[in-house]
Amino acid sequence: MLPKPTDGELAILRILWQQGASTVRTVNDALNLKRDVGYTTTLKIMQIMFEKGLLDREKAGKTHIYHPLIEEEEAQTQLLDKLMDTAFQGSAKKLIMRALGNRRSSQEELDEIRKYLDQISKENKD
Repeated sequence: MLPKPTDGELAILRILWQQGASTVRTVNDALNLKRDVGYTTTLKIMQIMFEKGLLDREKAGKTHIYHPLIEEEEAQTQLLDKLMDTAFQGSAKKLIMRALGNRRSSQEELDEIRKYLDQISKENKD
């Protein structure tokens, strides 16, 4: 199992999941659209992520092209499992109730949630 990414590492992973394999410069430029981050900070975090096994890299001339070694769904599952265990005592009901109570959901989202719950309910009966 890969280590749980930090918030900063997760921001980098999101960029790589969206844009695909990228240089540090490309990732840093994308990070700077939301907040000011120095190039050397981004480089250092990506080097640490490489050492932790979250990223791999290939040399392309004088630069490195980085790509994630963890899939988005796998990272979400790891983070959700930890959150559910630590903040909600393992209760999916508490987690869902809090999530739905904290933010207004669109009708489309609510319809998708109902459909998913119906599917789970049907599978549990089978």
